[in-house]
Amino acid sequence: MRISTTDPISGKDVIDLAHAPYIVEGTGEGALKIYFESEETKRAYLDIELEHPGQDLSVNLDNPAPMGGEQRPQRH
Repeated sequence: MRISTTDPISGKDVIDLAHAPYIVEGTGEGALKIYFESEETKRAYLDIELEHPGQDLSVNLDNPAPMGGEQRPQRH
């Protein structure tokens, strides 16, 4: 398990891990334990809506427009 002691909402380092709120994202070796400096920042984190573009196949993530500096291939 990986551990993050930087509150992702406030950006502050959490020092007192024994008393700090936390959540565990994922399972097994890839799990991430995230500590928060307060219940308020933990709640703010949990209130963030997640997007799952791989599960919503009605959305096309392909961008056919050329990126800066790229030229569109010439069709003959």
